[in-house]
Amino acid sequence: MIDQLLRTPLTELVGIRHPVVQTGMGWVAGPRLVSGTANAGGLGILASATMTIDELEKAIVEVKGRTDRPFGVNLRADAGDAQARCQLLIDHGVKVASFALAPKPELIARLKEHDIVVIPSVGAPKHAVKVASWGADAVMIQGGEGGGHTGAVPTTLLLPTVLDSLRSVGSEIPVIAAGGFFDGRGLAAALSYGAAGIGMGTRFLLTRDSAVPDAVKELYLTYGLDGTVVTAKVDGMPHRMLRTRLVEEIEETSAVKRLGPTLRRTLEFKRSSGMSWLELAKDGREMKKSQGRSLAQMALAANTPTMLKSGLVDGDTSAGVLASGQVVGVLDDLPSCEELIDRVVTRAVEELRRGASYLI
Repeated sequence: MIDQLLRTPLTELVGIRHPVVQTGMGWVAGPRLVSGTANAGGLGILASATMTIDELEKAIVEVKGRTDRPFGVNLRADAGDAQARCQLLIDHGVKVASFALAPKPELIARLKEHDIVVIPSVGAPKHAVKVASWGADAVMIQGGEGGGHTGAVPTTLLLPTVLDSLRSVGSEIPVIAAGGFFDGRGLAAALSYGAAGIGMGTRFLLTRDSAVPDAVKELYLTYGLDGTVVTAKVDGMPHRMLRTRLVEEIEETSAVKRLGPTLRRTLEFKRSSGMSWLELAKDGREMKKSQGRSLAQMALAANTPTMLKSGLVDGDTSAGVLASGQVVGVLDDLPSCEELIDRVVTRAVEELRRGASYLI
């Protein structure tokens, strides 16, 4: 394990050794991966959207039993029990609350009162400016290269425009760049742009500390740079995943033929989540209000947890989808979190020094 070689606003804000974040991937970012990242000096983010509130508390306790280093929990700001989940973070002294969608100012204020660092994810410069004005401590941006739900703008354009927009309003909050990162060259490039660190999802999924079945990891490693596709037919929103036979079939299937499987997966999600129909309806209303989804898109949204679980937990790639960033095409090994972070940071320092040698 290497000593700290880089000091950035992110390492100072969170108290981590290295400016590397393991993103909160549903069904993937569990206690083992999060604690492995934390012990290696990075920031591990526990994914809570696929957990019941009781499962989340157990997972937090397990992470704390595995590490004494800072870690975070990713939350859905529009979830019906968001307040209760935030209370868990407060009760257990979790260091970071990250959000896929921006939490309201009052929720940010409540978390900050308890010294919890609030890091929303944003997809546009105006959203970064808004959450900064609400008191967010940092933001994470994900370019279109990233896996899972993603936008169309590449990281190389999204990152500088977000940085410029924040600076134009006098905000110096740290920006974490995600989407397309897998090695030290990417970290060096992000820092040169002005980011305070990088977030990686697919690269951490493909580590020995990830609980994804080994056979599924080996399948990921067979894909090339053209091996992913962005589709909205799984859950109604643009979603980058491996180009499997199942995904190709979904792409070619009409909305009418997808209706039956969608309803079955909705029932499965209801059973696994323990939510009542009323709670599901409330969540749907919040999703419609916060994300602007149509009724059809909200129905499709139930596909995501169940189809991801089939592939990433059960290992059934014939019935499940496999979220993935484009970086899958350049990965060929399964390091531990410690090996990964050590080599990312070491290579970044080498590249930054090499770049500095160009100065006259």
